Amino acid sequence: MAKNLSAIKRIKTSERNRLINRKYKSVVKTLTKRCLMNIENLENSNLNDVQLSISQVYSKIDKAIKKGAFHPNTGARKKARLARIFAYAQKQQN
Repeated sequence: MAKNLSAIKRIKTSERNRLINRKYKSVVKTLTKRCLMNIENLENSNLNDVQLSISQVYSKIDKAIKKGAFHPNTGARKKARLARIFAYAQKQQN
C-alpha cells in the first residue's frame, strides 16, 4: 500500500476515473447492441428509429472520446463499423 500522500491521492483519482470510464464504455456497448438489434430488424422497424439510435450511439461515443474514456481512433472505428453495418443492411433491404 502507498505511504506518501501523493501516491494515496493518485490511487483515489485513478479508481474514480476507472469507474467513470467503465460507465461510459458500458453505455456505449449497451446502445451499440440495441442499435444492432434495430438494424437486424430493419424491415420491421422504421428507418427513422434506426437512424435515431445510430445518432444516440454516435453522441455517446463522442462524449466518451471527449472525456478520455476512448482513444479518438477507437471511437472512429466503432462509428465506422456501425455505419458500415447499417449501409449493408440498407442495401440488402432494397
